[in-house]
Amino acid sequence: MRVCPQCGLKYSNDQPSCFVDGTALEEAPDPYVGLTLAGRYLVEAPLGEGGMAVVYRARHTLVDRPVAVKIMNKNLASDKGLRERFRREAKNAAALAHPNIIEIFDYGETDDGAPFLVMELLDGAPLADYIVEGGMPPEEVASLGVQIAQGLARAHDFDVIHRDLKPDNIFVSRVAHGRPQIKLLDFGIARSMQDSRLTGVGEVFGTPQYMAPERITTIDAGPAADLYALGVIYFEMLTGRLPFEAQEITGYFIKHMQDPPPRPSELAPNCPRRLEELILALLAKSPDERPVDAHQVVRELTALLPKGGPSVAPPIPTPSRPVVAPTLPPTTLERWARRTAIFDQMLARAYPSGNAPPPMRAMLESIRATLSQIHSLRHEGLKEQRQLEVVQNEARDQRARLGFAVQSLAEDLSQARDAARRAKTEVAPYFQADDQCRAAYVSAHQGLERAGGYHELEAPTEALVRALREVTDALDRWLLARGAAEKARRWVEAKDEAVHDVEFQVSALRQQLDRSEAEFDRKKALSENVLVTKGAEVSAREQELMERATELATQLRSRSELSDLFAQLEAEVG
Repeated sequence: MRVCPQCGLKYSNDQPSCFVDGTALEEAPDPYVGLTLAGRYLVEAPLGEGGMAVVYRARHTLVDRPVAVKIMNKNLASDKGLRERFRREAKNAAALAHPNIIEIFDYGETDDGAPFLVMELLDGAPLADYIVEGGMPPEEVASLGVQIAQGLARAHDFDVIHRDLKPDNIFVSRVAHGRPQIKLLDFGIARSMQDSRLTGVGEVFGTPQYMAPERITTIDAGPAADLYALGVIYFEMLTGRLPFEAQEITGYFIKHMQDPPPRPSELAPNCPRRLEELILALLAKSPDERPVDAHQVVRELTALLPKGGPSVAPPIPTPSRPVVAPTLPPTTLERWARRTAIFDQMLARAYPSGNAPPPMRAMLESIRATLSQIHSLRHEGLKEQRQLEVVQNEARDQRARLGFAVQSLAEDLSQARDAARRAKTEVAPYFQADDQCRAAYVSAHQGLERAGGYHELEAPTEALVRALREVTDALDRWLLARGAAEKARRWVEAKDEAVHDVEFQVSALRQQLDRSEAEFDRKKALSENVLVTKGAEVSAREQELMERATELATQLRSRSELSDLFAQLEAEVG
């Protein structure tokens, strides 16, 4: 793509100069700025760049809506594994539908094969920008932390593990009511436990400073690994530093696996005891010693929120309703209509007798005809976009309903898991007593064997009588312990059964969402095929406009009496 250094208009690579001011065109510094993706997303300016992709500000040209577009680095686009992770980021995040997870509107590929995502445009800054300023007050950690946990809970409710949770992937967004709203970003290496595994043997993905011990030793780490990363983040928010510091990656790995974390109160004396206990529990080396799930973290932090302070994020996401433009966005079409009128004036002034050369009149008529074609194509595209909006709104409603249903069950499941874990802890002494009594019986039984109690004796002995009594006493104690242990076992099994029952219900809702998403993808693909086709035709017609306008302007530029009209033509750039 080429660009005019004077007015900024974008042209194809075969155009030599700008039709407006005649300036020689230059190579565009960013090949994507000025492109329209999928027939409707006009890339406007870069917002930020990471190791895997560049994020741009863009605009949905059919409904005039600002969006963010994340385009994968072309040097990485040939890697099938990375492309699949990019696609999965769109699929995972889009289906989660939660106010604390960034909304993904669309995804596709550029003409040169680079995958892209279309996301909501956020206003704010990453959590990392807040942490570098130092530790936060505990009430702020709780207020923001509960939103992080809520977003993470939604992901885990649908079996999506983030695997790279860190302050850079947590965005503090400014919203209309003035309260910061957390948005979890970058599910690019997230793994659904229902998907086929993309991680190869020996591959480790993530950020070492936030990796759970099990993430370092296995690729099968579950939701508890995200909870560990959450503990690191809370520690960092509260104290302004990481719980473990090292000079190299292996140093972090060793400390995560072996070193106990410092107590947060040693670095932040105002840390409430309950918050400290939660952070240390999240940083437990064993996954089984951490909170049962993110919902338990939400409950703990909610209890720490200041009374009368900001409430937590609403549990039921309110689906965003994109406003459909009642008419075609006027910018491009109106600008070209005004340019055409200026060309009319140029011909009238240059040839006052009305004898403009036929080729010039033909070019002007071609511009009018092409402009009419674009208007018709845009109208057809807008009609299809409205149908797509209906499908997307239905999908959002379905995600919201199923999300709320899953969340309600997941909160019950969290309580059931916590009850089951506590039950196992409470009944552990009964099982220990059962094992101890059995060991005592075995020991007494062996003593009876040594005393010769297993064959007929000619005469009784004190040792035999003692051994028989010890066996009888051991059996009595074992019988009592075994009865208590069996009762405890049935109680624990009932708790586990309650967990399994709720898990089954959650699984059924997840499957319902999968079917709903598959049907949405089918309908969406049909509309998008039409939009892409219409968009490509519009781009081709717009290129024709540029070529015709360039040719006409070139022939008229030498006429000095038209200088004021060329000045008007330059004013139409914007």
